[in-house]
Amino acid sequence: MNDVTMPYLPDGFAEPWQAQIFAVTVALNEEGYFTWSEWADVFSSCLAAAKQGLARDLNGTDDYFSCWEEALKQIVKDKNIVPGTMWDDAMEKWRSAYLVTPHGQPVHYPSEQD
Repeated sequence: MNDVTMPYLPDGFAEPWQAQIFAVTVALNEEGYFTWSEWADVFSSCLAAAKQGLARDLNGTDDYFSCWEEALKQIVKDKNIVPGTMWDDAMEKWRSAYLVTPHGQPVHYPSEQD
């Protein structure tokens, strides 16, 4: 096992999105969508894949939470938490909105009424 020193973060998160994705994961677990063992399996696979080919250790912040995000996407798809093509449709809607948003401006994700 490696001796890894995690960076000190007073509230545990470097960016708000990291706290949000953590909270979503905890909420889905608490609602019974997946167990922590299922989560650990998917997350550890994502971490191992991210580490492959790197000449350095993962840094414990951005790359760690990028793996967290990928693992959450994977388990949501694997468990069919979001039905049908809803996930892919939402991702495409987000991508389209992001691409037309001027730099530095908030992305406007279209609602059903838009």
